[in-house]
Parts: sequence; C-alpha cells; structure tokens
Amino acid sequence: MLALGTKAPGFRLPSVDGKMVSLEDFAGSRALLVVFMCNHCPYVKHVLPRFVELARDLQSRGTAVVGISANDAGAYPADAPGRMAEVARSAGFSFPYLYDESQDAAKAYRAACTPDFFLFDAGRRLVYRGQMDGSRPGNGKPVTGKDLLEAVSATLAGDRVSTAQRPSLGCNIKWKPGHEPDYYK
Repeated sequence: MLALGTKAPGFRLPSVDGKMVSLEDFAGSRALLVVFMCNHCPYVKHVLPRFVELARDLQSRGTAVVGISANDAGAYPADAPGRMAEVARSAGFSFPYLYDESQDAAKAYRAACTPDFFLFDAGRRLVYRGQMDGSRPGNGKPVTGKDLLEAVSATLAGDRVSTAQRPSLGCNIKWKPGHEPDYYK
C-alpha cells in the first residue's frame, strides 16, 4: 500500500469529456480524493449510487474528487473510454472520470483493486487509503461511506486521521499482460 504521508503522485490523463486533467488541476482544494474504479466491477456497482452522492457532498465541502479507470480495455471492453462516458453520464458524475491507458497512474498510487480510495490533505499528503465502508455485494450491510466520510471530516477539520484503516476490497485491477507491477505479484 502507498504509505501514509506520501505526496500525491502526479498524473495527466484524458477525461471522458475529452479534456486532459492533471493533479495540478485540483490545486486549492482543501482535500483530494482519488478513486480507482471501473465500470464492470460488482463492488463498484454496489457502492456507485452512494459514492456519487458522497462525491457531490464532499465537493461542496471543498474536497476535489477524481475517478480513474486503469483496466485493460482491450480485454475488458466494458471499461473502455466510450463506456466510461456512458456510465459517468447515466450515474450523474460531478467529478472527472479519467482513463489511465498506460496504467502508470495506478502503479504510482499502488492501486490494487476497484474501488480503491486515496485521500490527500491540502498539502497533498496521503492521510487515508482504504475502504469506503464495510458494505460488500451480498453481505447485507448498508452502503454508508462511513469510513471514508470519517477520514474526510477529520482532514477538513484539521484533525489527524486514524491510522486504523481497512484496505479496500473489490475486483483486481485488470493489468495488461506484462504490465503487472511488482507489488501486485
């Protein structure tokens, strides 16, 4: 996992709306939430409606939000940029949804699954990397966003985020053949 306190790795990726988006585009926000996600994963589908609501709320409170898909779209066409645009539109994303074709951003963030959440403070230091909450497809727990909300609230209040963090759980990132990072093997 990316170590707490790590500076946010830079990126410059195309958004589903055709614009290039970089880490610097979020300068001035009180916090930054980077989410590795995709279209086809049942774990992402399970949390997506609540996450879209949560993202709007966080943005209204000064937290920038960005979604990144790094899956191999050749092997998983449901995760191709055209389909990403459809999902963003139909779900009502209020945040940019970027495609990491090279998978370099996913590697830099040490992303392992979808969804995978990385929260950075105003200085772009990692303060949280973990699950949205304890809900999973089929476990009967409601999707609340509790863990992520607690981390964001502490960050925005200038308080220390608890280091007792539970890793995200979901579908593995679909690496291109030969692109699997060392930390993933």
